[in-house]
Amino acid sequence: MAAQQKIRIKLKSYDHSLVDKWALRIIDVVKQTDAIIFGPIPLPTKAHVYTVNRSPHVDKKSREQFSFSSHKRLIEIINPTSRTIDMLMKLELPSGVDVEIKS
Repeated sequence: MAAQQKIRIKLKSYDHSLVDKWALRIIDVVKQTDAIIFGPIPLPTKAHVYTVNRSPHVDKKSREQFSFSSHKRLIEIINPTSRTIDMLMKLELPSGVDVEIKS
């Protein structure tokens, strides 16, 4: 029995609506090719907090905090066909979404 081929697509962005929108678009494309799909699986959100002084010279106690969160989604495709891979390669993702593909 042959081992199942699997593709994992990890989407990452600072805007959660952008990640959700493109995860659904990828799922729609994969469903057209009759491949088995799991996801989108929400991964933990990482919050980045940066603290800076408000004034460069005085008032050390006066600080300002900036924070932003990175949202991630995981999509697994089981037994992808060549048509599935071709359709995924033709997708043009926006610049705000980072895509990591592992097979």
